[in-house]
This record gives sequence, C-alpha cells and structure tokens, in this order.
Amino acid sequence: MGMQAAIEEAMKSQEILSISDPQTLAQVLTAGVQGSLNDPRLVISYEPSNLEEVPRQAPALSNLTHEELLAWLQKSVRHEVLEHNVGYLRVDDLPGQEVLSKLGGFLVTHVWRQLMDTSSLVLDLRHCTGGHVSGIPYVISYLHPENTVLHVDTIYDRPSNTTTEIWTLPQVLGGRYSTDKDVVVLTSGRTGGVAEDIAYILKQMRRAIVVGERTVGGALDLQKLRIGQSNFFLTVPVSRSLGPLGGGSQTWEGSGVLPCVGTPAEQALEKALAILTLRRALPGMLHRLQEALREYYTLVDRVPALLQHLTTMDFSTVVSEEDLVSKLNAGLQSVSEDPRLLVRTVGTKENTHGLEVAGAEDPLEAAPTVPEGEAARQVLVDSVFQVAVLPGNVGYLRFDRFADASVLEAL
Repeated sequence: MGMQAAIEEAMKSQEILSISDPQTLAQVLTAGVQGSLNDPRLVISYEPSNLEEVPRQAPALSNLTHEELLAWLQKSVRHEVLEHNVGYLRVDDLPGQEVLSKLGGFLVTHVWRQLMDTSSLVLDLRHCTGGHVSGIPYVISYLHPENTVLHVDTIYDRPSNTTTEIWTLPQVLGGRYSTDKDVVVLTSGRTGGVAEDIAYILKQMRRAIVVGERTVGGALDLQKLRIGQSNFFLTVPVSRSLGPLGGGSQTWEGSGVLPCVGTPAEQALEKALAILTLRRALPGMLHRLQEALREYYTLVDRVPALLQHLTTMDFSTVVSEEDLVSKLNAGLQSVSEDPRLLVRTVGTKENTHGLEVAGAEDPLEAAPTVPEGEAARQVLVDSVFQVAVLPGNVGYLRFDRFADASVLEAL
C-alpha cells in the first residue's frame, strides 16, 4: 500500500514527469521507492541493452558436467588447516541441494575430513554474496548435534505465495563438527543473501561468534523485472526469511547481520584467531582459578558452591579478557556474597592469557625479598613507605601494605 501511494503521488508530479533523461529518471524513481518503504534493496534501472526479463540469479549449476562442477567447486570453496590446528573454510558461493547431492562425497573426502579433527573452525563468508536457499540446511546441520533436528528458518515466496520450512538434516555424510569446538563466522559489508541467513542462524543458535562487518542486508532472492514494455527494470526481493530463531521480530533483511565483534573485514581473520587463542586457553585458566579458590579462599564453606558455579557457567559469548573478567567477577561475587573476591588479568613475558584471584587473604601478593645492597634496600623502603613532615611540624607516615616480619626485621 505504501508503494502504491508513492507511485500515485509521483504520477501527479509534473517535476518528475518532465525529466527527459532516462538515467536521471531511474535515479529519481529509485530514491522515491526506497524512501517510501525504507528498503535499499529496491532499485529501478534503465537498461536499453537488456532485451529480456531475466531474474538475477546464479548460473544453472545443474546443467554443468561433473568435471565442470568440480572446477566450479574448487573456485567457490577453499579450505586449509591453520596454526594451532584451526580449521579454515572459505565459501564464496553456496550451491543448492541438487549440486550438493552430486558432490557430497567429494566434499566430505577432499574438504570436510581435513577439517573434522581441527580444534576450532573459521567459516569465512566475507566474499559470499549469494547462493541457493536449499544449501542452508547442509551448512547448519554439520555444526548441529546429531540425533536432533531444529527448525531454523521459514522462507516466504511472494510469486507463488508459499512458505517453506528449513530444518536441520537428521543425517549427514561424514561426521558432524563437535559442538564442544568453537566456530567463528567472518562477515563483510559484501556478505549477502543466503550467506547472511547462515550467519544469522548460527548467531541466534549461539553456535558461532560472528566477527567482521555488518552484512549488506540483502535478500534470499532478488529478481530483476522489466517494467511493462520499457527499458526500465525493477530489482525487487521476491522471498523473505520469517525466522523462527529471531522470535518473529525483524531479521537480517534490510538491516544486515550485526557481528558479535565488529572489525574491518580485512582484519577479521586476525581478530578471529586472537579470540580462538583466548578461548583455547580458557579451560586452563578456569582450572587454575578453581585451584586458587580451593587452596587459599578463607571462606571455606563457600568454596564448593563457587567451584560448582564455575563448572556450569556459560562462556560461549566470551570474546575478550575483559568479557571473561567481568563475567567471572559478577558470578563469583554473587555466589560468595563477598565483594573482596576479585579476578583480574595478569600479563606474562610470553604474552599468554592469565588470571589471578585476590581473596580476603590475597595469598598471591607475595612479600618482597630483601636485597643485599644499601641502595637497593633504600629503593625498597621508598616503594613501600612514604615519609614527610607537614606544616606545623606534623609527621606523616604512609605505607600501603604490611610487610612480612622477616622483611621488617632485616630492614
């Protein structure tokens, strides 16, 4: 209805009707329809060389020979195993169910099996501007647990006035990627259509951390339609994602997928690897934290509850040391009801991730050793004590921590 009103208003405008240059008219009409519906996907173009009403879609891969399909696949799907056993899978164009059924065995043998045993996975969709809707459940299913099926999306097609539900597959060739392993999806401002839906679904499932730029906010199917018998064409989305993982609210269409961690697309892989390094170190850090609480925390009766809390905390959204420290402090202080219980980060010469915990006794604050030289001892004293005589002959002595008795005796 909004479009109809805008067009009727344009028909009454002598200023618009008097535009003689067709390219200018196309730009004015595009601005009008986009403004009236707040939808940047609607485009009117003037193309005198375009003689047919042709939907804007990918080439018909089903018509290619097996050898041609393999050549296409090797250009569209690339993979490697990076340092620290991180799997990397780049998909530039997602084939549909018909092609995947033909090439499924090849993909499993030559791509997926090399990635199955990796410790974590990076799915690179930065260069993926489209694909086939029927390929979506294949990608999602390999990252979803077996023995369960999940309704991940419902697609509405306007020309046929039909809806199609997308579910994960009950069975897949090869094996699924363990849900205990981290997955990062890379996006850019060019990531569009089917790739956006995949990134959105994995984000809503809390199965992947999306890193990069907000996606283009396109559509699952854009078609270019001739307007009457003219040389003007309307590019319009003819299908729509309805959820259900978005809860029936606005999805990625028009607005794009907002990454969990925003960074320029060219730096997204580097950022993803840094996040995976942190998450790889997470089990060891939590183990050391549990040991510190078990051995040192003075409120012994609260230790079991704290240890239990650490084993049940959800760290799936942790992407930085700041996130981790904030989450740990909020949880531990709530369970212990002790604001003195504090986790903080510590740097090391190896630049690896580390945590320390300060409790009521703060056992990790080790007493300084006493140096031998007089000058060095003076430096130590000056670092602990501040002494001054204030106006009115008032003595001032400040010290910020109690030293060990043996230290005081030596000094």
